Amino acid sequence: MRKERGWQEIPIGGLILEAGNAEEYETGSWRTYRPVKDGEKCIHCLRCWIYCPDSAVLTEDGNQVGFDLEHCKGCGICAAECPPKVRAIEMVLESNFEEKE
Repeated sequence: MRKERGWQEIPIGGLILEAGNAEEYETGSWRTYRPVKDGEKCIHCLRCWIYCPDSAVLTEDGNQVGFDLEHCKGCGICAAECPPKVRAIEMVLESNFEEKE
């Protein structure tokens, strides 16, 4: 069980106190842009998965199947790393989705 820490106990700086704890923090609400994949263009090269700093690209049986939007911060690295001739990932304003939901 994880002990709750008061602000006085947290060291100054960006220290990671517990390795592998990123799953505990849903950071998707920080996003301004959301990755959207065009399934017809995607060649499942998995470059997006390799370069995603948040492990927010979901894969199954060697195919890219979506994004973990609870952890995706919308940095756009996945879209930037998608091969230039493919460009299967587009970053779309998050507010476009909030209006529809």
